[in-house]
Amino acid sequence: MPEELKDIDLYQQILQNKDSSALRKLYQKYEKLVYSFSYKMTGDKEIAEEVIQEVFLKLWKKHAPYDDSKGKFSSWLLTMTRNTSLDAIRKRNRHESVEYIEKDSMRVTHETPEDILEWKEKGSAVRECIKLLKKDQQQMVYLSYYKGKTQQAISKSTDTPLGTVKGRIRLALKHLHQCLQGKGGDFK
Repeated sequence: MPEELKDIDLYQQILQNKDSSALRKLYQKYEKLVYSFSYKMTGDKEIAEEVIQEVFLKLWKKHAPYDDSKGKFSSWLLTMTRNTSLDAIRKRNRHESVEYIEKDSMRVTHETPEDILEWKEKGSAVRECIKLLKKDQQQMVYLSYYKGKTQQAISKSTDTPLGTVKGRIRLALKHLHQCLQGKGGDFK
């Protein structure tokens, strides 16, 4: 029985040979992960399905090359999924002027129980540290990182000067960094 091809090998086949069977294998392996991650971000099944198509189309078109020296293929794919989901949210808001669907937390389903446990622990630590921020800083973090709003959009929607928004986000990130470092672990 032939050895299962690694993700990077399949990805290289797509890049070098436009191998649709390699794309199909990656799609079958990561479709559920990409969908669940996008659905958690957007709260919309239709958008999550569109994000799946867009992410794998980007793979096919060599949109954002993967560099295996910078991390796991699945992490890179989830980063691309996150960015594509944020783009879809922004596009939806531009066209429909609809508020984002509020999420309790950003949870990701990974392949191993260890990954799930690590995400839960990190997510819990981040949420604890966010609760320690001043209310105005909490609002800026929520709007920026959980709702995907730009600093300009936050400024406009909260009627807060842009410089103040930038300062609050910068201070919030500084305080979060200090808090997370105090909790130990790798939060890079």
